Amino acid sequence: MKESIPLTWRRIPERYRLKGSQCETCSTTFFPPRIICPKCRRKGKMKEFHFAGKGKVFTFTEIHSPASGFENQVPYLFAIIELDEGAKLSAQIVDARKEDVKIGDKVEAVFRKIQSDDPEGLIHYGFKFRLVK
Repeated sequence: MKESIPLTWRRIPERYRLKGSQCETCSTTFFPPRIICPKCRRKGKMKEFHFAGKGKVFTFTEIHSPASGFENQVPYLFAIIELDEGAKLSAQIVDARKEDVKIGDKVEAVFRKIQSDDPEGLIHYGFKFRLVK
């Protein structure tokens, strides 16, 4: 997965700091950030919101046929995580086997290498999640 350097830099707030948005009208949180609240539409006012990085496994699967650029990581666990603040996001679960993970398990964000373009190319970092014991 080759990404341009400017695109990678624009994604730093979401990937590095779990930065999203929250509607000041209805208090709904979103990740990635949104400009307009889908509930309140024009009546809503969005503000920056930083997620704590804690949540639970909403659902998960084990990937055996990966997307381009992730071939060296198979098999790996991929999940939808419901953050404590309400937003849902998709992320990889690390340091666990499929047998160790159950829907509803508590997880926390960890900062890890996501992938690299090639041995001499750009390295992409961001959040993944691990089980809280």
